[in-house]
Amino acid sequence: MKVIGVTGGVGAGKSEVLSYLAKRQDCRVIMADRVAHQLEEPGEACYEPLKALLGTEILDASGKIDKKEMAARIFGDGELLLKVNGIVHPAVKAYLTEQIEKERAKGQLKWLFIEAALLIEEGYAEILDELWYIHAEETVRRQRLRDTRGYTDEKIDAILQKQLSAQAFRKRCGVVIENNGTLESVYTQIEKELGEDQWQKQ
Repeated sequence: MKVIGVTGGVGAGKSEVLSYLAKRQDCRVIMADRVAHQLEEPGEACYEPLKALLGTEILDASGKIDKKEMAARIFGDGELLLKVNGIVHPAVKAYLTEQIEKERAKGQLKWLFIEAALLIEEGYAEILDELWYIHAEETVRRQRLRDTRGYTDEKIDAILQKQLSAQAFRKRCGVVIENNGTLESVYTQIEKELGEDQWQKQ
């Protein structure tokens, strides 16, 4: 089994790539963001530490963490954000490492894909066999964010300033998937990387 990390800037189209991969046999896709949300549920690894750090004000009526309330609590507080990330990121990485070990033991998959925006920054390379960078030109990404998420140019500017440059992504990733044109072009690149003879449709 090969463990492949998928990363890239906002608006690059990672979700389209992962959706395509998830439809294939012998393949599993794990989204780090979804894992984080799962681990913030009551009884999970991040719940009590986050409640202790941020206070019971972040809980909704049912006792679950209110994501909007937590985001509002953290907004503009860089030190608090670092503390939250210090709780969530290691827990997510531990979960993913455990899943990799379980899938290797089962021996049923050819590929395990892990998606996270901060794969490089959080040192995920040590648990991956390969890193894929989903690239799209900035003009393309900006238009996608306006069209699909309704983001303003100011919001897009603020997000892009915090993300790695295309050069930094390319330097660290062994495979680059260009996503500036049609989805068919993207799918062709994916199939080329994984080998058409191994590519099985469900």
